[in-house]
Amino acid sequence: MSFRPVRLLPVALVGLCLATSVTAKTKHASSHHGAGHAAGPALIWRGDVTVAHGVVDDMAKAWQRAGHGSVTVEPFNTASGLDAVRLGTADIAGAARGASMDPNEAGLTFTPVAWDGLVMITNSANPVSSLTLKQVHDIYYGKITNWSQVGGRDEPIDVNAVASPADGVEYSLRTLLFGRGNQPVAAPRQYLNTTSLQQGIALDTKGLGATTLSNVVGNPKLKMLRIDGVAPTRATVANGSYPLYTPLYLITRSSGPKAAQAQAFVDFTNSPAGAEVIRRHDLVPYQEGAMLASMDASRRGKILAEVGARAVAQPAATPIAAPGATYAAGAARAPTSERTLAARQALEERRARDAQEKADEAGRASLAGVDGQATTVESSSDQRFARVDASASQPQLKGKSYKVGRGDTLSSIAHKHSVTVAELRRWNHLRSDSVKPGQMLVVSPR
Repeated sequence: MSFRPVRLLPVALVGLCLATSVTAKTKHASSHHGAGHAAGPALIWRGDVTVAHGVVDDMAKAWQRAGHGSVTVEPFNTASGLDAVRLGTADIAGAARGASMDPNEAGLTFTPVAWDGLVMITNSANPVSSLTLKQVHDIYYGKITNWSQVGGRDEPIDVNAVASPADGVEYSLRTLLFGRGNQPVAAPRQYLNTTSLQQGIALDTKGLGATTLSNVVGNPKLKMLRIDGVAPTRATVANGSYPLYTPLYLITRSSGPKAAQAQAFVDFTNSPAGAEVIRRHDLVPYQEGAMLASMDASRRGKILAEVGARAVAQPAATPIAAPGATYAAGAARAPTSERTLAARQALEERRARDAQEKADEAGRASLAGVDGQATTVESSSDQRFARVDASASQPQLKGKSYKVGRGDTLSSIAHKHSVTVAELRRWNHLRSDSVKPGQMLVVSPR
């Protein structure tokens, strides 16, 4: 696969983005503290422009109205925010992705605060209104290069992306479509952040790129494309019918002179008062998306099966020695990070192995009991013994079953029957993802 050269916009955009910073004036405390004392220390937030627009701009104002200190909002991109918090030049960062395998992020805490839709956008004059997940995958991969291949005009698709490999929108989208956030894509037009990307597509009728629902809704120059026929809206994100959704995170560092105040701002964002602010921007408060969190792993598996990809371990990945503890900790801190999802898969695999071992042990005990009850085995006993032995080595086909066909994989079967690969392995006592044509599998426990 070949990729065209990268073109970056002028660095002057950096100053343009930072010039949009919003500073909430410090309120003075009343009652016992007396006039002239600030209600709290000033905080600095820096990060993804999508999180700034969808969450932090208005949250900083609500924080001030609630009697707290000021928050200076410096929207730019994900990498700048993470570096600033890590180096202590900012107190809070924001990103449209969870923690990655980057060792530089080891000391940072990612707290999810909202659910947003990852949306594919094009110019409002483009006649194409919908794409499939497979088409989006193939466009980014360089297999589809002309709008006529997806029902549009006979003209090239100008694919746009954010240049930084750590960008939250790009990282989250590529993890969903390719199984890894650092997947290279065929995007020759690259920008500093999603704001400049949206401006570029607004001027290009052939343009295509990714941003978030909260960052683009209401923009008449841009069209949000349906995915598999489902339009991105707050309602379709909330019920999970729109497949490309992601949490938005606030990121803090546990050490530092204003760590407690930064955490208080995060807690305020996840409070009922913060939820009111979040809903105004077509976002779903994170606590209201428990269903989205519970179905996240199966959703990712279905997407990868549909596009013909698989999850790929990142280069910095290390074996998960205690998947249960790792998943519990990750679910609380960064529930959709690759490390957390890997821990969840390892935990499911371990539980499946434990269940298989218990079943094997029970089968051996049953065989030992049959053998000890009679020294002379008649033909009927032979048949009963054979049935017991078969039950110990093969799953009982209770519930709905499926016969593996030529070309089937465990992932494709899971996708076809709306279940997870881990469930298929557990129900069928499989020790790997390998299946053979003609093999019978339980695809539903009922």
